[in-house]
Amino acid sequence: MTDRPLWSGRFQTGLDRRVLGFTSSLDLDRRILDHDVRGSIAHVRMLQRTKVLTESESRQILDGLERIQSEIHQKTFPWPSDMEDVHTVVERRLGHLIGDVAGKLHTARSRNDQVALDLRLLVIDFLRDLDAAVKDLALALVERAGDEVDTVMPGYTHLQRAQPVSLAHHLLAHVEALRRDRARIEEAHERTAVSPLGAGALAGVPYPIDPSAVAHELKLPRTFRNSIDAVADRDFIADFVYAAALTAVHASRLAEELVLWTSAEFGFAELSDKHATGSSIMPQKKNPDVAELVRGRSGRIIGDLVAVLTTIKGLPLAYNGDFQEQRVPLYDAAVVVDALHVLAYVIRGLRFDRDAMRHATERGMLTATDLADHLARNGVPFREAHEIVGRLVRERLDAGKDLAGLTTDDLRKVDPRFGPSAVEEIDPARSLASRRSPGGTAPENVRAALEDARRALRG
Repeated sequence: MTDRPLWSGRFQTGLDRRVLGFTSSLDLDRRILDHDVRGSIAHVRMLQRTKVLTESESRQILDGLERIQSEIHQKTFPWPSDMEDVHTVVERRLGHLIGDVAGKLHTARSRNDQVALDLRLLVIDFLRDLDAAVKDLALALVERAGDEVDTVMPGYTHLQRAQPVSLAHHLLAHVEALRRDRARIEEAHERTAVSPLGAGALAGVPYPIDPSAVAHELKLPRTFRNSIDAVADRDFIADFVYAAALTAVHASRLAEELVLWTSAEFGFAELSDKHATGSSIMPQKKNPDVAELVRGRSGRIIGDLVAVLTTIKGLPLAYNGDFQEQRVPLYDAAVVVDALHVLAYVIRGLRFDRDAMRHATERGMLTATDLADHLARNGVPFREAHEIVGRLVRERLDAGKDLAGLTTDDLRKVDPRFGPSAVEEIDPARSLASRRSPGGTAPENVRAALEDARRALRG
């Protein structure tokens, strides 16, 4: 076999080297080399079973492909710099190993269905790695939450102190987002695990092939239903990049809180020395660079998703060369995996300042809602109760005071319907424990949620 392009018979001249350099996908194809050989091995075995190839032909080709696979795993495969794509590389290497019979490898398939299969196999690997990283981060949060059920901290809306919450309850809120991410990853895997091999260029092939046999060998539960769609579909790439982007957004929200909480203004947590960086000029600095890079990387992955969707949106069916450009954002989006693992590492080493969190709940009128609920339980319409406590808050602010230190007499001067237990409502820990509604902050709820999260992550 020669080293000419697989399609050279139609052309009188060779491809201009500048055009080859521009159209070649070699730099992108390294990631799918092993997947390409795996797909080829399954394809040849199917051709042998269906008698499209003879037993002798199949055996020679399989022997050659297995040698190539061994070279890949041993990192001795001779990767060229002057070919069009990975399919050409593998077929030419096979020809050097076994001779002209290598040309029969391409029977009953096209590079269109071949690359679609390679990319699906790659994305399945990416999804597996992403799921493991999401699980790692979720487990880190669950581990830390287990020790913080009774740790009281301010909950926020609009980044203003709102109501007391349990630190464990807050950490588990991030776990809920990650559990949704895992569900999306599972759904994306189901849609990706479809074999397109057998669709040919777009119209099927005139051989008695068995696409189901190839799918079964590659552990893909389904085969394509429409040959045009099989080679035109890149939804599975969009699915992965979307799952990666939304996971990155969730990681970014957590990272943002780490940046805030480890600042002197909040002082709720401190990074381990092993997980922080310093300043080249300011000796006192301890910077949350990991959290900042996770936060920054999310924007980059959102850009990857926009790039993938924009490439797809204007393409007519079926295959188009534009698909080659999707490889860059696809590969780039996979960087979220390392970001999640490193963030989990930082979470596990974080030191929480429980006293600082508790003191923060005693400032900012966080139990004002509890006072309004006290009045509502005593028969005062909630809207009226809200107005009464709002006036109380205004008076305390004017006096430069907080709710702490109020007596029953102080409250009854505002409204005589405050009962003797009203002062107890001001305590942040009592506020947290009183919210026993499903999904609320009461310790029994949080412990149940912790156990549910542990079971889900063990599954």
